[in-house]
Amino acid sequence: MDNTGFIARRYLFSRKHISLISTLTYISIAGVTIGTALLIVVLSVFNGFFDVIKNLLLSYDPDIRIESASGTVFTENQQLLDELNSIPEVKIYSPYVEGKALLSYGDDRNTVVDVRGIDTNRFFELVNIKESVTSGVFEVAVRNRKPGVVIPEQIRSDMLLGTGDDIALLSASGMKKALTQITVPRSYRFDVRGSYFLQQVADGPQVFVDMKAAQRLFNARNGISGIDIKLNDNEEAESVKKTLQARLGDEYSISTWYDLQKPLYDVMNLEKWAAYVILMIIVVVAVLNIIGSLTMIVIQKRRDIGILVSMGYSKARIKSIFRKQGLYIGLIGCGIGGSIGFLLCWLQQEFGIIKLSSAFIINAYPVDVQLMDVTIVLLGSLFLCLAASWFPSKRASEIQPAEAIRYE
Repeated sequence: MDNTGFIARRYLFSRKHISLISTLTYISIAGVTIGTALLIVVLSVFNGFFDVIKNLLLSYDPDIRIESASGTVFTENQQLLDELNSIPEVKIYSPYVEGKALLSYGDDRNTVVDVRGIDTNRFFELVNIKESVTSGVFEVAVRNRKPGVVIPEQIRSDMLLGTGDDIALLSASGMKKALTQITVPRSYRFDVRGSYFLQQVADGPQVFVDMKAAQRLFNARNGISGIDIKLNDNEEAESVKKTLQARLGDEYSISTWYDLQKPLYDVMNLEKWAAYVILMIIVVVAVLNIIGSLTMIVIQKRRDIGILVSMGYSKARIKSIFRKQGLYIGLIGCGIGGSIGFLLCWLQQEFGIIKLSSAFIINAYPVDVQLMDVTIVLLGSLFLCLAASWFPSKRASEIQPAEAIRYE
């Protein structure tokens, strides 16, 4: 019968009196509890902010983007469209043409902008941008032989533009051609139909025009700059990317939503796991207390260990007694800490107890508890507690019965 667990509990939680050893044990459990709870809460908050930024970016960014690997434009051929239509995860796709241009109004008001030519029929299914319109309407179709343009609210305000104003767009390639061939640069006139405002995290706002107008502006003929794809589930983006890359070959460059904003997402993940490493120091401090308390138990129970060895307990069973003490401390600390962490996350998620100092899309700290993070925290804390019992258990197993009884 294996009674090493019973002996470990009696040594660890003696009810006879409160000693320094039991005090250190409770301090160790408290340290593991606090460290585990803090790790779960902090990692969940990082997950919450990641989801907020991700959802904000995905309100405009596609799940997958296809671009030319060798040039700025490519042809939207039927083979490519057939491949997209054959993938069940693809919900909608929309081609676009983009580039930089000089926006000019009047004689002295001009600014460099990012212009995007869109197919409105498919673009509105990809991005719900109509709700972001601040003035006029989101319309870029040709009216009275003049194409429309929708501009960012900031540009409208800075340049004092209004609905119905006539602006000119001149592409960078057009300016280069005018300088090298000494000709008058050709600009294209557009009618301001409306303005919009989107909360931007990474890239700046864009000026929207009809795709045909953008092709004329950038001299792209029937070419496009890329195809934006929306999936039924954005978590499938990486697998769909691999499928598309295998089918389309190296002629195309395929990016997922993560690839499009990779520096930002990488920094957020780096901050999250840096916080994990730093907060694990709390658990490490608790582990040092575990080493101290278990070592003192070994010294105090030296005679008992000698008797157990003389009764036939092997070194492995002696080690098991003290390793189980470390296991019990870890299980209690992780159990209580995990429960407190879950409770705090639930309270924040349901009631938004801790508010943000300045309103940014949300007014309280976001929380998203992920099973993988909780598993890593609990296993990490438990492993450290077990590792802390290695030295005391080894020391206990080396005690000789004769010497243990002689010095009592």
